[in-house]
Amino acid sequence: MTDAIPRRASLEVLRAEASDELAVLIQERLLGGEDPWDFMEDLPSIDELVVYLLRADNIAANDGVRPNAARHYRVLRQIALEYPPLTPAVWKLLGDGPKYRRWDASIADAS
Repeated sequence: MTDAIPRRASLEVLRAEASDELAVLIQERLLGGEDPWDFMEDLPSIDELVVYLLRADNIAANDGVRPNAARHYRVLRQIALEYPPLTPAVWKLLGDGPKYRRWDASIADAS
């Protein structure tokens, strides 16, 4: 079991991928008739999506085993160390941010 984050691409490429993903999420919700005023605040930021992409890579590298709370913390800290510009997003996801978002791992399942 390793907490190392496999290097996928530069941060710029990861942010571009996350931006595309976010655009798709927004388009799907708009096409579904949702009002953007109702859902935009619930969506993750580009950097939060990048952190989750990197976290997903770490889970995949660990045979798909979801991390417990301690490992989740270590993995996110490792992401912040390897990608310093993502540090604010990592800390927000670790507890400095709001806890009302449905996709937040600390709410959804980080046990």
